[in-house]
Amino acid sequence: MSEELVGRARGRARGRSRMQPASGPQPRRPGESISQRQLEQQQQQQQQQQQQQQQQQPMPQPQELISRPPELIGRARGTRPVEQVRQQMGALSLAAQGEGAASVPSRGGVRARKYDEPQVPTRPPSLESKRGTSGAHIVLKSNYFKLQTHTDWTLYQYRVDFSPDEDRTAYRKGLLRVHKDILGPYMFDGTVLFTVKRLDPDPLELYSARISDDVKIRITIKKTTDLVMGDPHYVQFFNIVLRKCIAGLNLQLVGRDFFDAASKIVVEKYNLELWPGFVTSIRQHENDILLGIDLANKIMRKDTALHLLNDVSQRSDSWKDLFVQAIVGTTVITPYNNKTYRVDDVDFDSSPLSTFEKGTERVTYMDYYRNRYSIKITNKSQPLLISRPKRRDILGGRTNNVVLIPELCCLTGLSDDMRNNFHLMRDLEQHTRLHPTARIDKILNFMKRLTTNEQAREELSLWNLKFAPDLVEFTGRLLVPEKIIHGGGVISEGTQDADWTRNLRGHPMYHSKEFHSWSIVYLRKSHRDVESFVRTLTNASASLQFRIPPPNYEDIPDDRAGTYVQAIEKIISKSNPQLIMCIVPNNRSDRYSAIKKKCCVDRAVPSQVVLAKNLTTKNVMSIATKIGIQVNCKIGGSPWSVVVPFKKPVMVIGFDVCHDSTIKARSFGAMVASLDGSYSKYYSAVSAHTSGEELSNDLSINVVKSVVIFRKDNGFLPPKLILYRDGVGEGTEHYVLNHEVEKIRASLQEIYQSEPLQMAFIIVTKRINTRLFLKGNNPPPGTVADDVITNPIKYDFFLVSQQVRQGTVTPTSYNVIYDTTHLSPDIMQKLSYKMCHLYFNWSGTVRVPAPVQYAHKLAFLCGQYLHRAPNERLNEMLYFL
Repeated sequence: MSEELVGRARGRARGRSRMQPASGPQPRRPGESISQRQLEQQQQQQQQQQQQQQQQQPMPQPQELISRPPELIGRARGTRPVEQVRQQMGALSLAAQGEGAASVPSRGGVRARKYDEPQVPTRPPSLESKRGTSGAHIVLKSNYFKLQTHTDWTLYQYRVDFSPDEDRTAYRKGLLRVHKDILGPYMFDGTVLFTVKRLDPDPLELYSARISDDVKIRITIKKTTDLVMGDPHYVQFFNIVLRKCIAGLNLQLVGRDFFDAASKIVVEKYNLELWPGFVTSIRQHENDILLGIDLANKIMRKDTALHLLNDVSQRSDSWKDLFVQAIVGTTVITPYNNKTYRVDDVDFDSSPLSTFEKGTERVTYMDYYRNRYSIKITNKSQPLLISRPKRRDILGGRTNNVVLIPELCCLTGLSDDMRNNFHLMRDLEQHTRLHPTARIDKILNFMKRLTTNEQAREELSLWNLKFAPDLVEFTGRLLVPEKIIHGGGVISEGTQDADWTRNLRGHPMYHSKEFHSWSIVYLRKSHRDVESFVRTLTNASASLQFRIPPPNYEDIPDDRAGTYVQAIEKIISKSNPQLIMCIVPNNRSDRYSAIKKKCCVDRAVPSQVVLAKNLTTKNVMSIATKIGIQVNCKIGGSPWSVVVPFKKPVMVIGFDVCHDSTIKARSFGAMVASLDGSYSKYYSAVSAHTSGEELSNDLSINVVKSVVIFRKDNGFLPPKLILYRDGVGEGTEHYVLNHEVEKIRASLQEIYQSEPLQMAFIIVTKRINTRLFLKGNNPPPGTVADDVITNPIKYDFFLVSQQVRQGTVTPTSYNVIYDTTHLSPDIMQKLSYKMCHLYFNWSGTVRVPAPVQYAHKLAFLCGQYLHRAPNERLNEMLYFL
């Protein structure tokens, strides 16, 4: 539900990919890559004079030994399919997987790992130092360990290909391991081979027999480059060594990270398992190569996608729509190859009896899984799930769809119903929200396991790798608490916890908009409670010097969505209210959506939705105060401000994207831009786009619109533009820089012409694995880290802007990928922190600059409830708070 005190706004819709339906009636075989197939056909044409195609193997493969133990094959007699899947999952241990578990892009489309993704140098050559100077110096620790010693010899990197093709990583390793005497010391991740000696001849051809079917495999090894210390791929080599070391700790690889199934926490009441795990990465940081370690948790559900399908089919005749809504955007794990996939679509026209091309023949999915994995599919009529490649996958080499069988897909994560279960979330948070001290202890214990395990020690010693035993320590800074400006020039001193809730009462709001007309819609039986709440709201707002006039009362007989909509239409047809408030008995999303569509799309009037239970709660005065602030903001006022000492107001812009919850292929991009020097007036715009469409066109058009309105309001063009962009995945900075930034720059240049165009484009990332600690506790708001753990080729810094009272705080990452503003790093950091004070829905700091948070709320409203762009007549109001 909305943030309007009718329930917490949840970000679960973010990141859910709603893609286009599968095209064509013929499903591709699992993991088949078009480019892979074309390449193999060309090779076969050369080898066999274009007489036949080379036999291919699908991508989804089990990561197991060539001489796999029989207990990993098939399922126990009498067990249900889900139990079979769980048993195989438990059996797939990393301890038996040979030379590490990392993978790099291959012709089979193996997803690139994070340390493989291209990094865009964004640090300007003229920027001598990206460190700020303001604030007090503090000693911080972070969840990184310094690599103290390492190899300094030349490594030789080779590409390894197999013919006939063999996509199973473990099989590839076993086929190559036969020739270890020829290769000498080496490290192989399934595609890329590192050796300490140059192999001769180049290319080198070797042959091995595949044990499973005695097929003779030709192995072609071709050198791609020589690696010396400092080369980015040298760090990739370190990661491969690390993952091989972790393989000896009896942890299980799920997706990209390692989890300890033996230490799982069983939540029987909700049929869940919580697997504790670790996220690791070795990277070149500011001065040293550092190993980052953070904790992770994987929620494993004891049901499959087929169970979900059966459940929804019994509840409604519209079971197809319900299943699509429930499964699309979720992540499933396929235990037969221990990989995770995001579900993008459901193909109801196909089933396990459908066929695909395998070599020169067509086979059914049932036969394929029975012959390939010794798995018997019991439900022959279930539809197929489609996982499409994302931009990261394409960069990693996978351009094909992956076809999945619901019966073989274990669900992960939490469903919407689970997230709305307060008791479930509270129980899970007891295990996932760790105090910094507990988190540090777990990280140090994992590091101790890694460095004392005999197998890991031998591997690290072989490659001369040694890590420091303690967390990296460095000097950070603590910015001065911001003073809050209220109305009438009243200023309250900033506090270390960056919370000024207590200072709101008794102080006038920064700008109170004249409020003269509003209506309230409510159930007839609640009239007395509504009248009492209006009195409380009036009194609470009066203390803020915001006058609320008597409303027009509109009672309704029932709580149906249509009844609320009819009442709103009746009100607007007779008058022109500044705001309509709706009192609702519960947080039903269909009713909320109907109210918002009527007010935000059809009629362009700000609205406020309030839960009926909040009218009579014991802290009704506090709730009324917050609602009074929201009402003032929605009609054009502002509750507070901070000092931003520019001679002329600069424009600060936030941008974020949210996927549509009903139409899979559509997303909404929201932009919110400041229009004045107090950063209390904003212009917003929303654009819908489908999968594959460029965001840059709509974003640049909306930025130009905001600049034009800024000039109309202020009489001059913004002297500087600061754009904060959220929702950018790692590895896609180059796309944002080359497309979005360039399009915006070119469009603005037409307006500025001979005037200097000074603009900064900053990527804001909240979901990171970096943690900061101050004396074993969370650092306070205003903490800046801009050295040691930062990236040497980027203009980046970390900022803790929010107060966290439970668990461990996660800093926000700022990456300045374009900058012509001539602002110093110190000013850029302080401006970012100041902007975190101006989100008017919360009397404290938030994790990101306010325009970004506004953009997220607006995109979420459109993607979750409106499913279309709002009425443009609302564009200069914060109606979406």
